Amino acid sequence: MAVSPATPPPASREGRRPLGRRWLWIFGVLMVVGTAAVLVVRRVIAHAEPIIRARVIESLETRFKTKVELAELDVSVVDGLQVSGKGLKIFGPADPNPSEPGVQPLISLPEFRFRTGVFGLFRTPMHVDTVQLQGLVLNIPPKEDRPRVNEPGSRASKHKEKISITVDKFVCRDTQLIVNTRKPGKEPLDFDISDLVLREIGPGQPLRFDATLVNPKPVGNIQSEGSFGPFREDDPGESPVSGNYSFTHADLGTLKGISGILSSTGSYRGKLGKIEVEGATDTPDFRLASAGHPVALHTDFHAIVDGTDGDTYLEPVRARFLHTSFTANGKVIRVKDPPGHDIELNVVMDHARIEDLLQLGVKTDPPVLSGDIEMHTRMSLPPGPEEVANRLWLDGSFRIPNGEFSNKKIQDHIDSLSLRSQGEPRLAQEHVEVGVPSELSGTFRLDQGLFTFSSLQFVVPGTHADVTGVYSLDGNTFDFHGKLKLQATLSQMTTGWKSLLLKAVDPFFKKDGAGAEIPFKVTGTRSEPHFGLDLGGSKNEAAEQKLSKPETR
Repeated sequence: MAVSPATPPPASREGRRPLGRRWLWIFGVLMVVGTAAVLVVRRVIAHAEPIIRARVIESLETRFKTKVELAELDVSVVDGLQVSGKGLKIFGPADPNPSEPGVQPLISLPEFRFRTGVFGLFRTPMHVDTVQLQGLVLNIPPKEDRPRVNEPGSRASKHKEKISITVDKFVCRDTQLIVNTRKPGKEPLDFDISDLVLREIGPGQPLRFDATLVNPKPVGNIQSEGSFGPFREDDPGESPVSGNYSFTHADLGTLKGISGILSSTGSYRGKLGKIEVEGATDTPDFRLASAGHPVALHTDFHAIVDGTDGDTYLEPVRARFLHTSFTANGKVIRVKDPPGHDIELNVVMDHARIEDLLQLGVKTDPPVLSGDIEMHTRMSLPPGPEEVANRLWLDGSFRIPNGEFSNKKIQDHIDSLSLRSQGEPRLAQEHVEVGVPSELSGTFRLDQGLFTFSSLQFVVPGTHADVTGVYSLDGNTFDFHGKLKLQATLSQMTTGWKSLLLKAVDPFFKKDGAGAEIPFKVTGTRSEPHFGLDLGGSKNEAAEQKLSKPETR
């Protein structure tokens, strides 16, 4: 017979009921906890904004010891604690830039944001790893107004030293640093910093930074890393700063009148108001528009920079190109009208070649003169729309002990003059190529592209010339007038019947009982120079050309 399955005992069914009730209790507890969590989150959201707003303002007021405003603040706890704000302004005891309408803040920040854990809200101080800043503007007041920040009775003395938020790193985009001034004729110093990262080392310690500065002229980006601070609220110019920089592929063509691609590296240290800079520049294709001849220019420099107004003092600059080197000391001052930099230097050349200077500054190719040159000059280059050659001003003296003219026509005249003035007219008539070196020295001034020589001495064997005149940088103007003091008399400078005729006039040109003194001139252009007697406006072309053309038999 079939056996039916056993019916489970009643005790077995009753044993599962307590387990089901336990699951119901667990589910109920979870529901209660979930509801409580939702209520807590809602409460956190409701109170996070005023808590964080208070902490942001309190920390900034403590740090900068001044009034702080915050227009908007948004808080989210969906994925950690996320905070974003707009319209942050930090004010000083005085308007840092009175020239602008309204009261300007020391620091203005259109947008910022950061993220941290929710439990950071309950910690003091709250720790934040990174704060993102967009459009930060730092408006530094003029020097005269800075000591007022920590005057007795100012807002600084009313704040408790309590920092409610600590930040490891600030990442800034499109930062602007404006250093204002009350100096007449100067505009505020404006720096555009496209990327800036600041890292906190510790309380009261300097900030580490990495920055990319936008240099307007010449156009290029300056990469820099270093440290800044601790920041001196009472006098920002006393805040320490140090670091290294690199400036590559800077196009000098944005500066009218010069061109080339410049690169520079260096280091700096000191205080914001007095930064010492050591650096070097290389421009492999430097050229002046007035000549257009490229040269490789290298400089090493030591400079003192006033970071509060942009003025730079060069102490010194050592430069070299081709076979020439020189040193310069001076200053680069920012001016307002016209806007730019006024450069004033004292230049000393004691290892230089005249052909190098002419190749750089004059269109004549090859340079009209070669030889060693010693020169001392004051130089001024004011800002303006004109080309460098027309803005450059020089005032100095020079000496070329053994110059040689590359222009064969000019050198032939020099050789002929030297032979004749020594009483050797036959050698001059035979066109003997002597290659007489010329000694030149004098004082000069360059203004608006035109050299003016107030005193110019020219010496070759048998001849001493005292000259005044002008010479243009474009090589199109020669206009010199002076007197030749000759070892020989006029009759001794020629042969045949001309010598006999000139004996009658020798007494009129003799000076101090020996030789002759003759007025002369050099006029024309670089391609067509004209030498001749300067007879006070006489139109006697034959007489004027007597010294300018070698005689033929």
